Amino acid sequence: MIQLEAIATVSNHRDELHDDNWGDVVSEITLNENLSPKLLKGLDSFSHAEVIFSFDRMIVDPELPPTRHPRDNQEWPNVGRLAQRSVHHPNPIGLTVVRILSVEGRTFTVQGLDAVNGSPVLDIKPVFQEFLPKDVKQPPWVSELMEDYWNKP
Repeated sequence: MIQLEAIATVSNHRDELHDDNWGDVVSEITLNENLSPKLLKGLDSFSHAEVIFSFDRMIVDPELPPTRHPRDNQEWPNVGRLAQRSVHHPNPIGLTVVRILSVEGRTFTVQGLDAVNGSPVLDIKPVFQEFLPKDVKQPPWVSELMEDYWNKP
């Protein structure tokens, strides 16, 4: 058993988890009062960060099959849930690379976070170019699925 405590909370205008249109979403991530705002010092010198958060409104269903068609689209292959970036994983954890807009006090403002208002944040990490692979490969259905994910509503 692993127990984690949220370090911050997301504030934005998205109250429901929808699959698309996250690109223009601006979110404020506010550190918990028991944490020093100094934890964010220097983060504003980076362009992007990874935000790890909990899909805390999702109910993990142990009866879900291990495979499915992404978004139940029968034209896409039936693949394992761990071969998809959906909320339907054994542990409801989200991970998103976001654009850093500002850091002020204990508030970190970002763009493109696909977490709803009130989501607990587990960790924040700056993006280092050296951690990014140069040769990412993915099947064609992923580009179709993601076509509107980062677009404006």
